[in-house]
Amino acid sequence: MPDLGKYATEVLLSYGVTILLVAGLVWVSWRQSVAAKRRLEALEDE
Repeated sequence: MPDLGKYATEVLLSYGVTILLVAGLVWVSWRQSVAAKRRLEALEDE
C-alpha cells in the first residue's frame, strides 16, 4: 500500500464511499433488470 501521508484517512474514506456507490449502482441495475425481465415474461404470456 502506498504511503498516503497526512491525507490517508480522507483518501481511504473516498475509496470506500466510491466502492459503496458503485456497488449500489450495480445492485440497482441488477434489480431493475430482474424486474424488467419479469414484466417482459408476463407480457409475453398474455
